[in-house]
Amino acid sequence: MALTGFSSSSPAPFSPPHADAPADWVDRVLLAGPGGEECLRFGTPVDRDALRALVAEQTELLASAGLGPGGTAALRLPPSLGFVTVLLAAWRLGAQVALLDHRLTEHEVEQAVARLRPQVLVGSAGRPAASALRGWSAVDPVAVARPEGRPAATGHALIQLSSGSTGPAKVIARTASDLIRELDCYRRLVAFPGEGERVVLLSSVVHVLGLVGGLLNSLHGRAPLTVPDRMTAAGILGAVAADDRPTTVIGVPFHAELLAGAAEPPQLPQLRRMVVAGELVRPGLSESFTARWGVPLGTMYGMTELGVIATDLDGTLHPAKQPVHGMELRLVDGELQLRTSASPYPGLDDPTRWADGWLHTRDAATLDPGTGRVTVLGRRDSQVSIGGLKVDLTEVEQTLAALPHVREAVVVFDEGAIEAYLSAEDGADRALVQDGLARQLAAYKRPRRLAFLPQLPRTATGKLLRDPAALRAAAG
Repeated sequence: MALTGFSSSSPAPFSPPHADAPADWVDRVLLAGPGGEECLRFGTPVDRDALRALVAEQTELLASAGLGPGGTAALRLPPSLGFVTVLLAAWRLGAQVALLDHRLTEHEVEQAVARLRPQVLVGSAGRPAASALRGWSAVDPVAVARPEGRPAATGHALIQLSSGSTGPAKVIARTASDLIRELDCYRRLVAFPGEGERVVLLSSVVHVLGLVGGLLNSLHGRAPLTVPDRMTAAGILGAVAADDRPTTVIGVPFHAELLAGAAEPPQLPQLRRMVVAGELVRPGLSESFTARWGVPLGTMYGMTELGVIATDLDGTLHPAKQPVHGMELRLVDGELQLRTSASPYPGLDDPTRWADGWLHTRDAATLDPGTGRVTVLGRRDSQVSIGGLKVDLTEVEQTLAALPHVREAVVVFDEGAIEAYLSAEDGADRALVQDGLARQLAAYKRPRRLAFLPQLPRTATGKLLRDPAALRAAAG
């Protein structure tokens, strides 16, 4: 049964445009502004004049490698000034850009390149030192022409791969106009950083929150963006403290956990809020973050396919979120669906993902018929049957995560059984955890396996990994 669709305050349903953005959209939307104004900081500040000059230089280098209008490029660069300038230069040339996470193995890169067939592959001269704690790198981009590459088969500007937290990554495509539409949504959010403020970005620029909500919005909204030198609590706090302007930190729940547990927190009057997305926030995290820092932990719900969908930037609507401007939502048999005029999956004909103008999120949710607010309950595939009884794995996971001394938890269903993997504080007592579960969950909901790990494995974007085989391998 379908619940009547709700459209946010837009006078007309959302229908994203396609390859109809102006050719000068990079200069007009992302690079415009006073020349001497700071816009980026990777260690040292970069103003718009300097950024425009660097983009012009990379435009010439990419063109000399054979990239032009309708061409295809794949970027495998760490967070860096080089990444930003190559991305903008490729778009200025009218090329379609695929983003590959620099942390992928050589085998994974080869698989992705074979799948995407770019005409130009951009990497760095010498591999930067690998470190999970490095925030950004100084790199010299190198563009290599690939004779076997193919020109773009569609008018999309951006190709991204999904995070792969639950299975193989999907190829997702967006046009320049899709990105401009999303930037307009951000500009309409009063509590989201704009001119006169700044952003400290912790999310990966290869994925949608860090790319659009972080990098592109900062350029468009004239809110200078800083990437910390190191992704430690001290490194993040140092980046916030380095400037007196009102500052918003953007990351994933893991980063909020890190900051909420910071010992002897310094005074940071410029910290305005933190905003996280990517997965559900565990019970109690918002309260502990606000108690530690005195500012809200805002949350957003979004997808690589569409970008930002709904927000609670002040933390006052929890667990609900308000849909962004122009977003039309509906429920069909408990699944959240979103209006979009075309499939974001190029070459994929799968009616279970997109059909008749509606994107199937595969997320369970509720919609408030009065306000239109959406509450995301978790993945629909998190509901499993145990002996004929329904169990919501999200409920089990959040019950575990809320227990004393448990830092985080992942609950999966495999081979007919519920398995739980958790990280806990030093000295945590397994018996107390099991007792807490016994007091709060019926016997048929409790995990058959309860594994303690020093740290739970994560994807490159910081999301908790939910692949049963990978979790069992990590548990040993």
